[in-house]
Amino acid sequence: MNIYSSISANRWKTWIIMILFVVFVATVAYVISRATGYGPSFGVIALLLAIFMSIGSYFYSDKLVLATSGAKYVSEKENPELYHILENLAIGDGLPKPKLYLINDLSPNAFATGRDPGHASVAVTQGLLQTLNKSELEGVLAHELSHVKNYDTRLMAITAILVGFVAILADLFMRNLWWGGGVRRRDNEGGQLQAILVVVGLVLAILAPLTASLIQLAISRKREFLADASGALLTRYPDGLANALEKISQDPRPLRTATNATAHLFIANPFKGKKAGSWLASLFNTHPPIEERIKILRSM
Repeated sequence: MNIYSSISANRWKTWIIMILFVVFVATVAYVISRATGYGPSFGVIALLLAIFMSIGSYFYSDKLVLATSGAKYVSEKENPELYHILENLAIGDGLPKPKLYLINDLSPNAFATGRDPGHASVAVTQGLLQTLNKSELEGVLAHELSHVKNYDTRLMAITAILVGFVAILADLFMRNLWWGGGVRRRDNEGGQLQAILVVVGLVLAILAPLTASLIQLAISRKREFLADASGALLTRYPDGLANALEKISQDPRPLRTATNATAHLFIANPFKGKKAGSWLASLFNTHPPIEERIKILRSM
């Protein structure tokens, strides 16, 4: 597989998953809205709540992530080599240079955040600088810049709204069913259909939030593959990123400041020591298997 075919394949796979995700969410909204008897207004309320809850996260989550990670701003004077590597890569990719941050942690890792290229930041750990050589560091930074260029933060914000929409819709349905006096009564005509919709709505209210979260994780994994390929295209040296991922995976130290909410942002699983295990367990991973990523990069 060459770099261009890998980029193309991951892009259309992402959009297929997104289209299916939207269809799934629309189906859940339709069934639950019909089951409650309130019609489309029930789904509109849930969607507005999900969007409202996500607006603050979209605009300010980058600052929160950097703060919780203990990232400190790095100027050109403080680390000229790292600064110029990132600057040169950004120029080569036609992007504004993101702000550069350093995390005082010996576990090698990195992440990018920000809602668009004009508000992007890239953070690396002290351990990453100590572990990687220049070509490997370029591979990691190119990967993170690719997340910025591909608007992955914006895409994940959209999926977060959809996941939140499903969760709120399910919660409102369950509350309405158990505490709100049940569904609105209808005439005998269509009553049987209404009963069926209530049963189906109940099943969806239980399973849909989990399904939505799994789809969100699947999109996150596809975007990691895309960033790998895009980063390799930027540096024209896939082995640099492959070697970097290999070194990162071999380091046993977990990242102390990482949380479940921020783990998906990092270039590799920051918790370490947790294998994918079975196929079912791998569905809940934020990252694709690092061995698979390395294999694909070295085949380019």
